[in-house]
Amino acid sequence: MFNENQIKTLEEELSSSRIKTRAKGNISLSYLEGFDVIETANRIFGFGNWSYTISTLEQVSEETNQNKNVVICYKAIVAIVIEDIEHSQRIKREDVGFGTGIAKTLCDAHEGASKEAVTDAIKRTLRSFGNQFGNSLYDKTKNHNNTKLLPSQNSQSSKQEQQNNQSSQQSSFDKFEYSSLYNIGLNIAEQNGYLIITGDDIFSKKDSIKACGFRWDGNSKQWYKRIEQGAA
Repeated sequence: MFNENQIKTLEEELSSSRIKTRAKGNISLSYLEGFDVIETANRIFGFGNWSYTISTLEQVSEETNQNKNVVICYKAIVAIVIEDIEHSQRIKREDVGFGTGIAKTLCDAHEGASKEAVTDAIKRTLRSFGNQFGNSLYDKTKNHNNTKLLPSQNSQSSKQEQQNNQSSQQSSFDKFEYSSLYNIGLNIAEQNGYLIITGDDIFSKKDSIKACGFRWDGNSKQWYKRIEQGAA
């Protein structure tokens, strides 16, 4: 089915430069971004030799959070078909993915949740083809997967967690109000009377950021929000 070059590439170790991380409590979660996985599939299998179809895309929950934002969760089942160069042989795999959309409006929340669910399903399906699609990230014996952040290993993360726990005393804003942003791997910094969003892949998370009242500044290329007086 696969030629020698494809097999060799699939068996290679996953490059650490492709691995992204985000914090969840005192756990560091490792993952591959959706665009990276799709580009890798194009590179290994060829643009015309693989495709995916969405067999299921449905809403599974809807609620309103403490910030009065709509929170919607979607489930997606995606089937991926990979063919050889002659299109004479094919492999079909499928898996399920979930996505959460957080926004001020139903439309934006539905859009964010459905897209995230499909991307998650694509990533989970492709991981069955090995390390190049992040399968090794699910191996709990690997250091890059779900590693506990001990103080001796990551003092900076430990300090950040302490700051989050003492936010009401050390910050001029209530960090609990922006828990939805911290949960998707973003951070918030204070700068000259404004709150600034920091973190990886910020633009793709714009719906969640806008739902928390932040605005985009085209000059500085940053999401910002004026600190409200007496907010702490």
